[in-house]
Amino acid sequence: MSNIQHQHTVKEDPWSSLKAFTSARIALGRTGTAIPLKEVLAFKLAHAHARDAVYSRLDNNLLLEELHASLLPVLLLHSSAADRHEYLQRPDKGRRLDQESIATLQAQPDAFMHRDVAIIIADGLSATAINIHAVPFLNHLLPLLKAAGISVAPVCLAEQARVAIGDEIGERLQAKMTLMLIGERPGLSAADGMGAYITFNPRTGNTDEGRNCVSNIRQDGLQYIPAAGKICYLLQESLRLQLSGVALKDNYEDPSLLTA
Repeated sequence: MSNIQHQHTVKEDPWSSLKAFTSARIALGRTGTAIPLKEVLAFKLAHAHARDAVYSRLDNNLLLEELHASLLPVLLLHSSAADRHEYLQRPDKGRRLDQESIATLQAQPDAFMHRDVAIIIADGLSATAINIHAVPFLNHLLPLLKAAGISVAPVCLAEQARVAIGDEIGERLQAKMTLMLIGERPGLSAADGMGAYITFNPRTGNTDEGRNCVSNIRQDGLQYIPAAGKICYLLQESLRLQLSGVALKDNYEDPSLLTA
């Protein structure tokens, strides 16, 4: 029997130097005609993280504790989707509140109504992202809103929710605009991206061209401080111009990127 040894070392990809600039799967190299084993395993692990994020749950106890530490009133709301299975199968139910949540909003005192912005925190497709990033991000944003004179309604913590549920919440709170913080669809390079959607004059039936989106808010993406500055700018412009969406242009200049 011949003694054949297979020695397939990993051959480096010519683009490997570009990996320093992105978390995307590029320049994986090869061993023989295959992807290196460590890259196959990394792909499987990322896929598992993405699936876990989709089925993750909001840590309401932690979020409530952290939000109350910021002296913010918080309302617990829920969409019409009874559970995660229905949420994934029926996107329409994730866009509307259940009856108990409607009653909660209707019972709010006048002092909580007619504010400039209603902030909604929703699980979306990655509660993991919200559990990690929502409150640390708000800790940077809220002082900017206060300095800008933007009044804030009670924070709404919405479960099994999609972006459009913010329209109904904002409408019932009679807020001038909404800021929706929501877990983004997880990918194979990030399972914890948080998106922020700004909608002026929130009304049930609004469509997506009327929103502004700031995405990939996370430590390895758009970090909290520049994200907070950009969103505060967009909220100020939305109030000034009385609009949002494709007509509201992002001309924000990050001070940390400007040279003297």
